[in-house]
Amino acid sequence: MSKRSKGAQKAQATAPRGVTSLTEAKAWMASRGITEIECTVPDLAGVARGKIMPASKFFSSPVMNLPLSVFFQTISGEYPDYEGLVDSVIADSDLVLEPDLATLCSVPWAQDPTAQVIHDAYHRDGRPVELAPRQVLRHVISLYEKKGWKPVVAPEIEFYLVEPNTDPDYPLKPPVGRSGRPEIGRQSYSIQAVNEFDALFEDIYDYSEAQGLEIDTLIHEDGAAQMEINLRHGDPLVLADQVFLFKRTIREAALAHKIYATFMAKPIANEPGSAMHIHQSILNTATGGNLFSDEDGDPTPEFFSFIAGHQKYLPAVMCIMAPYVNSYRRLTRDSMAPINLQWGYDNRTAGLRVPPSTPEARRLENRVPSSDANPYLAIAASLACGYLGLTENLRATDPIEGDAKNLDFDLPRGLLEAVAAFQDNEALAEVLGARFVSAFAAVKQAEFETFMRVISPWEREYLLLNV
Repeated sequence: MSKRSKGAQKAQATAPRGVTSLTEAKAWMASRGITEIECTVPDLAGVARGKIMPASKFFSSPVMNLPLSVFFQTISGEYPDYEGLVDSVIADSDLVLEPDLATLCSVPWAQDPTAQVIHDAYHRDGRPVELAPRQVLRHVISLYEKKGWKPVVAPEIEFYLVEPNTDPDYPLKPPVGRSGRPEIGRQSYSIQAVNEFDALFEDIYDYSEAQGLEIDTLIHEDGAAQMEINLRHGDPLVLADQVFLFKRTIREAALAHKIYATFMAKPIANEPGSAMHIHQSILNTATGGNLFSDEDGDPTPEFFSFIAGHQKYLPAVMCIMAPYVNSYRRLTRDSMAPINLQWGYDNRTAGLRVPPSTPEARRLENRVPSSDANPYLAIAASLACGYLGLTENLRATDPIEGDAKNLDFDLPRGLLEAVAAFQDNEALAEVLGARFVSAFAAVKQAEFETFMRVISPWEREYLLLNV
């Protein structure tokens, strides 16, 4: 082995995240005394599924098997009717899951030295599993690559800190901070309100550093104990992986402090909902320049086509952007959550915002997705809207300059309406994959049926003695 390759292997062994081979993975784990490894795959909900195994077993056979049903499981643990969705329903055949060693990192909250690695799913004949969220995003990225384009994204994730809630019949409450008191009012951008949970956020930063996750900023949002973490811009798949890991990291850090962290879109009545805003730009791979800016620094026709694609197709991907019944409680009039398809320059009341920037950083912020969305699918769906806008040469409306919060609804009001729009859109099925569209719609419909079995407090309060 040359000195250079030895040096590269040593650098990989000391890096917090990612290697390129099993040999480097062995060195990486040995340097940390890793004894176990969590082999994960994100499902349709963005939940980590997989197996935990001894490190020695992982290196003897790094390929993992899980049943196909892992990509059909609803958030309540049930399954839709499989008929017409998959070929081998009865057998529920095993899939082959192969580790993406670029995602190898530690599990800093584990009691024993533990690593984790995200896997990609394949059929036994080597074909990627069309339903796997990482594959859906990869496919959309590949469509851009064929056009000579490279998408760049930067997600922003909002979440609430709440008191532990072991009985779902009781509403959530803000947690008690270091002052001994919970928040009772709005504390937007308050440093002091963030300082109430300094010990928790120190753990989040430490855990993130140990995993090679890059936080750009941390702020307090509008709601009581509502926070937002912004990530640095980069490759869509890498950023989706980071959001996937961040959600778990934040939950684990909060649990260590006897607090829940929740990414529900609307966890507390009369408080703002939580979003996952997605900033997007496109690079020309031949020049490295921003496709959205011309040589004079002005916006290009492609920029407005990208916006127009979102205006046309966002209603049809709302069941991805807002994937649960609760998600639509966030999308209400006179709130900062968008209800229509207006766009504007630095206008946070619009669903599509163009932030102030240099020409090199010109981008579109999609403010529609909620924080409960699967990051792989939300990014894929948003890029799919922009891609169709570009390839269909669509034209955007004029930008709105006033308040868009109380204009008419342009987006679906509920999950079933959103699923119907998703199923009926042939252009999106071409970009996202027809099998994925069918399977995702079936899972959402099954989740809605589960919700309909629950009687809400509103029904008991207003219907019990009045009808």
